Amino acid sequence: MSSISGLPDFLLYLATALALMALYLVIYTLATAHDELALIRRDVTAAAVALGFSLVGFAMPLAVAIFNAQSLLDCVVWGLIALVVQILVYWLVRLAVPDLSRRIEEGRMASAVLLGAASFTVGIVNAASMTY
Repeated sequence: MSSISGLPDFLLYLATALALMALYLVIYTLATAHDELALIRRDVTAAAVALGFSLVGFAMPLAVAIFNAQSLLDCVVWGLIALVVQILVYWLVRLAVPDLSRRIEEGRMASAVLLGAASFTVGIVNAASMTY
């Protein structure tokens, strides 16, 4: 029976991570100037690329936070920090490309890939920085 002794903790951390990812998607989609979900429903690939890589950029540091967490609260705090960092990435890319949202709405992939790559790259660095 010891092989499943960690199941309650696994389920607790998994549920917490899923809740944080849902919170991230809600906050991120409210923070951007375009409606990702509506664009994705219209099959705008640029929106899916930007949002998808942003989610991966959030999930990487979240995974590291789970791995290194001393407690569930510790995990949540570092997950929220990762959330804030990813929102900042969007705003920084938007400074560099002021019409970023309009370009994504138009399906222009260069802007979507830039945002996605920035989110992914910062997510890697953010995850590596969480070696507390």
